[in-house]
Amino acid sequence: MHSRELGLVLAQQLLGVEDLHYGLWDADLELKLGNLAVAQQRYNDMLIANLPRPEREVRVLDIGCGTGQLLRQMLDRGYSADGVIPSKHLGDAVRRKLADRSGYRSRIFEGRFEDFPVAECRRSYNVTLFSESFQYISPSVSLPILQAILKPGGLLLISDFFKSDAPESASLDPGFGGGHPLTEFYASMKRTPFVLLKDEDITRRVSPNMELVNDLLMKRIKPATLTIGRYVEGRHPLLARLALGLLRKKLDKLNHKYFSGHRSREVFERYKTYRLLLYRLP
Repeated sequence: MHSRELGLVLAQQLLGVEDLHYGLWDADLELKLGNLAVAQQRYNDMLIANLPRPEREVRVLDIGCGTGQLLRQMLDRGYSADGVIPSKHLGDAVRRKLADRSGYRSRIFEGRFEDFPVAECRRSYNVTLFSESFQYISPSVSLPILQAILKPGGLLLISDFFKSDAPESASLDPGFGGGHPLTEFYASMKRTPFVLLKDEDITRRVSPNMELVNDLLMKRIKPATLTIGRYVEGRHPLLARLALGLLRKKLDKLNHKYFSGHRSREVFERYKTYRLLLYRLP
């Protein structure tokens, strides 16, 4: 299992949520863990609102479909939706979620999008959708595949965060990895036939998630890991010292990334920009 897939699985298990993306937090929604599912549903509704109305068949490919929550909702609203997922654990979860549905039978492509069967699916989709998954694939790889599998006039919908254009963002990024540089992404898109229809900055609607994550890490997960560490050190001191010596650099990196307090709303807003992007293939 890749570390990013481990993160998704742990998020599902620790938080007990079906969606594996951030939520939208507007002024009317109190920022607390109990409202996370509501915020995530608002995010799903935003994505679906940007799809063509399913008055005729609209085939959607959800790339990085998580547990299949958004996929299921698209099917329930009349779309013909397939999914791509790299993790077998999550792939099984998607199939379980869709098992009781009648009608359109979704195809779940289990594997990396880089290995997607392009020849088999050429000109098959009206919409390709990334929900916090575009950041994991190089545009030099994803964009040619998307051009091949979209029908003429098809839509590319991306909802994800990017590294901001701040000069220090590329070199100084405490606590936050991920995200393509926004300027480089725009340059890549200009080299394609895609036409921009929408570019909405939703950073401040998404950034409150960082407060929830930071609170969970600092007040719950960090104390728990320290307690486990003390227990192991007390019961197996030699093994603990050996493990600490072998994994010192890795542990220091993880401690800085997750338990230094850098994963805050302010840092996210400084170094990242969260965009809702919609493109059309002529």
